[in-house]
Amino acid sequence: MKLSNYQTMQLGERMLAEIDITNFAIIEHLHLQFHRGFNVMTGETGAGKSIIIDAVGMLLGGRAQAEFVRADTAKARVEGTFALSNSARETIVPILDEIGIEHEDEALIITREIHREGRNTCRVNGRTVTMHTLQRIGEFLIDIHGQSEHLSLLRVREHVDFLDRYGNLWEQRARVAEQVKRLRAVRNEIKTLMVDAREAARRVDRLTYVVEEISDANLRIGEEEALKQERELLGNAELRANLADHAYRSLYGAGEDDKGAIDLLNEALQAVTGLEKYDAAVKSAREEAESAAAQADDLARSLRAYRDGVEHNPKRLAQIDERVDLIFRLKRKYGDTIEEIIKYGENAAAELATISHSEERTKELQQQETQLLKEIAARAGDLSRARREAGERLSREIEAQLQDLGMAKAKFGVALERADDANGPEVEGRRVAVDTTGIDRAEFLVSPNPGEPLKPLAKIASGGETSRLMLAMKSVLAVADNTPTLIFDEIDQGIGGRTGGIVGNKLWALTPTAQKISTAPRHQVICITHLPQIAAFGDAHFKIHKEIVGERTITKIDSLDNAARVEELAQMLGTATATTRQNAEELLAEVKSQKEKGKSKK
Repeated sequence: MKLSNYQTMQLGERMLAEIDITNFAIIEHLHLQFHRGFNVMTGETGAGKSIIIDAVGMLLGGRAQAEFVRADTAKARVEGTFALSNSARETIVPILDEIGIEHEDEALIITREIHREGRNTCRVNGRTVTMHTLQRIGEFLIDIHGQSEHLSLLRVREHVDFLDRYGNLWEQRARVAEQVKRLRAVRNEIKTLMVDAREAARRVDRLTYVVEEISDANLRIGEEEALKQERELLGNAELRANLADHAYRSLYGAGEDDKGAIDLLNEALQAVTGLEKYDAAVKSAREEAESAAAQADDLARSLRAYRDGVEHNPKRLAQIDERVDLIFRLKRKYGDTIEEIIKYGENAAAELATISHSEERTKELQQQETQLLKEIAARAGDLSRARREAGERLSREIEAQLQDLGMAKAKFGVALERADDANGPEVEGRRVAVDTTGIDRAEFLVSPNPGEPLKPLAKIASGGETSRLMLAMKSVLAVADNTPTLIFDEIDQGIGGRTGGIVGNKLWALTPTAQKISTAPRHQVICITHLPQIAAFGDAHFKIHKEIVGERTITKIDSLDNAARVEELAQMLGTATATTRQNAEELLAEVKSQKEKGKSKK
């Protein structure tokens, strides 16, 4: 989608730049422009904050429901404009190229419409796409903490990627992947060569016959056309001789008493010559008569020579017919042209040579396979041990983050498992399966409460506890997480003001505004909260509220300036009084101080 220079400039470094929502639930129309850093949304319960998150989820390919369409309207529409970061482009552009969607600039515009009768339409940069394609793209754009279907950390297949990026193991993994690809190529060739012995023998017989038949034919490019021309001449030899003889006799006459054209021309020449004696004006006529007689004589000699030179060679004609018939039979078997027949023979000869040397080649490849398995075992084993060390460091860091977030008893672990494979590399006395990621299947495990065993991350309950757990993981895995935009809903459930301040600081620390120079991937963060201690950390603050227009309830959203923000925080602290307003101003000042200190440490 081509944007204007102004629009492109306005996107800046933001990820989800803006969203436009029309006739969605109780939203008549909302247009939001997000900050590239930490965006907070506040408002009374039931004002429609979660509805906005539902709209974003639908934009990413979430399930559409007829209830999403606002009453008395035909359809709901959500459109989001994304500014693609370099990391997002690496994953999304190949998908766009695959389905032929233009991406001339850094913007991606996604549109989703739901019709009341159930039909829905998905578009990317104006091009209609399937729901599956929308979901493929959406999973690289936003993580919604509170909607597990939009949460990358719950996709187990990606856990090994997070771990390798966190541990700076990508290059080590790439070397293993290169060896595994070579092993697959070697094994595929071995499989091709190790065909059934009788089938190989039959194939050799067939190929030998083909090569000999084409070779014995001794075909030459252009030969068929030349043969057909020669056959045309030989087949009409008698007719050509008769026609030439008839033309010759028409010029010289059929006998002594039969005058031909040349005799008549000579008589005319004699008459004109006699006439010239009496009238010099006919000199040119006499010259023309002389020329015509001479040309007729030359023509007669040429026709006689042609007639006498016509070859009557039935034997040669039979040879040509036999040769053309041979070419015709070969074309029916091996190709439409002599060039294709010759190429077919060359390919057959090459395959025959391959089969003939397959035994030697198979032994050579088996030696390569053995050597590759040894190399893979060493490299994949080293990678696996490095992953275990990285997993232990990751667990310690995440548990420290959880302690800050009021979950001191929570435990985190990284499970690395291997699958048996009799044909795999032998690592630590065991033959294991291997692919381009190595020999490990990684999965993150969590125990949110004391006394509970570690469980797969994907199976933990939803809610504020989960959101804090995800925040702890995101804080540690920031360097390993390429998802541009993070949305946190319900993150403040079950926590107080002190922990809320820590949560707010950690959310802000994930964003590009948290440091002046960023080398690690930074995230745009959008958070719905009821805690002023979290809201105070926002780089942009939106207040969501309901209004009654006529007899209809609609959701409105305001982007708060500093004064309005103080008022909103005062309301969140209690009742808006002079005291709570002063507390709100002090809270903002304290947050500003913490942010400055945080930046100075970077």
